[in-house]
Amino acid sequence: MNQRLFIELYLDEDVDILVANLIRGYGFLAEATRDAENLRSTDAEQLEYAVSQQKTLLTHNRVDFEALATQYFESGKEHYGIILATRHPPHEIVRRLLLVLNHVTWDEMRNQLRYI
Repeated sequence: MNQRLFIELYLDEDVDILVANLIRGYGFLAEATRDAENLRSTDAEQLEYAVSQQKTLLTHNRVDFEALATQYFESGKEHYGIILATRHPPHEIVRRLLLVLNHVTWDEMRNQLRYI
């Protein structure tokens, strides 16, 4: 299996594209839904894509993704983390994200649900 050190992000279409651009400016990998050509995919499909790419999903959609995380846990499926961000301006989301990205490894994020 591909072993990484740093978390790579996948932003669902709810998250401002500027967040991906700003995170890339700090040297982290971030892919937006638009980049992956996954616009209008369901939440489950978004998470499946993130898992297939071994990426941590970033979303504002707390309710649906908490439910999906529970489904994954109960069925023994693995994901590479879900970060639930409160709606704030992009620069504030990035500030909060950097606290996670600079202190949590890719492996530590596995199957985790984090709130920023």
